[in-house]
Amino acid sequence: MTLPHLNPANVQIEPTWREHLSGEFSKPYFSQIKKFLTEERSKGKTTYPPGPLIFNAFNMTPFDQVRVVILGQDPYHGPGQAMGLCFSVPKAIPIPASLKNIYKELHRDVGFSIPQHGDLSNWTTQGVFLLNSILTVEKNNAASHSKIGWQIFTDAVIKILSNERAGLIFLLWGNYARSKKDLIDLSKHTVLEAAHPSPLARDAFNGCRHFSKTNTILKNRGEIPINWSL
Repeated sequence: MTLPHLNPANVQIEPTWREHLSGEFSKPYFSQIKKFLTEERSKGKTTYPPGPLIFNAFNMTPFDQVRVVILGQDPYHGPGQAMGLCFSVPKAIPIPASLKNIYKELHRDVGFSIPQHGDLSNWTTQGVFLLNSILTVEKNNAASHSKIGWQIFTDAVIKILSNERAGLIFLLWGNYARSKKDLIDLSKHTVLEAAHPSPLARDAFNGCRHFSKTNTILKNRGEIPINWSL
């Protein structure tokens, strides 16, 4: 099974992102990602998210519209869950545990009304870039694509945002996300750190207040705050 959307010469990605990332698409490691995914699917393995959604975060939030970056690790690996946006699942899918904890903190922090779905697309249209560090995963096999090259690509994404934009707010949750702090120019951007919202962190995410803090920063600049409602 071929993956034309991952052809370095014709990556299906939003034009402003394509312009800024064109150098990455022509590098050998990116060709290796495509080769790996093509071979996996030729073996009958199922990969998430579906091909057209691999770059969904980019397509939903153009480069020049990014205001807030939330960094996840890799996609959900259950059927129907992954949609190319970190922590988000389609509306018909049960809400994962980590997202439930995000919702609880939103409720405590900004009076968020907890919805019956886990689709975070509304945030992306307001400049919240929901980036997973690893963009694909094998069905029922967490972190299975963690060593195929995606982290080289997404590290480059973070560096390009850091270098070419100013005033972004990065929300880094958990040790993995925090490890990306070194890629960010702290003289130009704001980084807020917290524990991961996973239940494995034993409620350490509770009380981080990142959502109200983000909006306070935006308001103080005279910018429109994020409407976190879904």
